[in-house]
Parts: sequence; structure tokens; C-alpha cells
Amino acid sequence: MRIYIIEDDPSMISVLEDIIEREGLGQVCGRTEEGRTNLSEILALSPDLVLVDLLMPEKDGIQIVRELKERGCTSKFIMVSQVAAKEMIAKAYQAGIVFFVQKPINLIEIRQVAGTVIQQIKNERTLGNIQSMLGVQEPPPLFPQGQETLWRQRLQYILSQLGMAGEKGAKDIVDICILLLREHETVSRVGLGALCGRLSDNPKSVEQRLRRAVERGLHHLANLGLEDYGNEVFHHYAARLFPFSEVRAEMAYIQKKGPRGKSNLRMFLDGLLLLVEEYDSMA
Repeated sequence: MRIYIIEDDPSMISVLEDIIEREGLGQVCGRTEEGRTNLSEILALSPDLVLVDLLMPEKDGIQIVRELKERGCTSKFIMVSQVAAKEMIAKAYQAGIVFFVQKPINLIEIRQVAGTVIQQIKNERTLGNIQSMLGVQEPPPLFPQGQETLWRQRLQYILSQLGMAGEKGAKDIVDICILLLREHETVSRVGLGALCGRLSDNPKSVEQRLRRAVERGLHHLANLGLEDYGNEVFHHYAARLFPFSEVRAEMAYIQKKGPRGKSNLRMFLDGLLLLVEEYDSMA
């Protein structure tokens, strides 16, 4: 994977380059020089993944992502920033990033988040190659017999590991994921409100159930991490389904050291889809 780093702090660039190299995530194909972002260079290099800081001296990271996408850039974007304001993070997701990682960076979080996005890129390429070979312009509407049953089993297994299977919103989570898997879509593209509206005439009630269930999953994972930071379930899901900074916040909350962590529904649901697709790719 070819990775480009947009960052104005040379020491942070060095840290990120070191993580990318040591963890075998890919090759750094370019980086900002003296805080100046060369959009034309990024477009010419066409990296698979771009790590972008929010607070850049000339244009902020949100504007950079937006302009690159407007100019046809197909790279995936992970934002790495010390900013914690919810409205800014929301704007970053609206601009087109796929994950937000909060500074100070954590090796485990960078490795897992970047690994998740890289796997997503590979899955999309594999699907595109298959469609190209078959001459398919749009994803076929039908699936092999039993495919949805397998999807449901996988989703329910993941939710049980997260301690969420007994929550009222668990069924809504599975139903939404099945809808998206059928249509080869993501929450980011379709919109959470539209999805909830397809499940019920009262979408707000569905969304409330979803939030309660996902908050339960966050709390369960945080407890696992406190009991054993090397717990396999904790490491497999924490940074893939939740902002890792919020997992840490929930751990501190359990220890009565701060406010509760907050979940991101869109990230959680899209992360579930990636996990199910990984099962498919390994089958």
C-alpha cells in the first residue's frame, strides 16, 4: 500500500513513517515539506491511503480532504489530530475521512485503524476485479443460497463477543448490516437516518436503540481492556469499531477518573461490515 503523510510536525512525520515501516503497513510515497501541502503532487502520486493532520498552517485538513475529493482523488483518508471538538470531528467525517485518530497517537490504534482501511481497500479491489471479469457494472442483486444466514450468524457472533447480543438494538444492528451488505453500501454513503427509516416508521426510536446497544458494547470492551490489556477480543475490536480515544475515556470512566467515552454509530456499523467482509474473503 502506498501511503502519503500530510503533517506539519517533522517529528510526527518520523513517528508515523517508523510505525508504517515497522508494522509492514505499506510504503510512504510522499510527505509534506515544511508544512506545505502540494495537492497536485498527491493527485499525481495517487496514494492508496493518506494520513492527514487537521491543523495545518495553510489549509486545514478538512479543506485539504474536500479539495482533493473534488479533484477526483480516490484515496482513503485517516485524520490524525489533537483536536477533540465534536463539531470538527463531524465535519471531518462529512468531508470524507474514514477514521479519526486522536493525538497523542497510540501504536496499537494506528496499526489497527490503518490495517482496517487497508483491508477495506483490498476488498474493494477484489470486488472490482471480479465485477470487471464478469462484465458486471452494478453489483448483482442476488446472493448464493444461505449467504444472508451466514452474515446473520457472523454478526450475532461479533455482537455476543461485545456483550451486546441481549440488547434490544442488536436486532436493528443486524438488520441494518444485512441491508447494506445486500446493496454493497456503507452507512457513510447511505446515511444513518435513511437506514433507520427503512426499518421503522419511527426512525428516532430505532436510532435510540442502536445508540444504547453500541454504548453497551463500548462499556464491555473497556471492561475487558481494564481486566487484561492483552485480551484478544479487546485488541480485535476496540480500534476497529470505536474511536480508540473514546475506549480509553470509557476505561477512565470505569475507574472514576473522567467522563464517559462516546461511541460513533457510523464508524461502528461500517466497521462491522468490514469484519463480515473479512470473513467472506477468508472463506
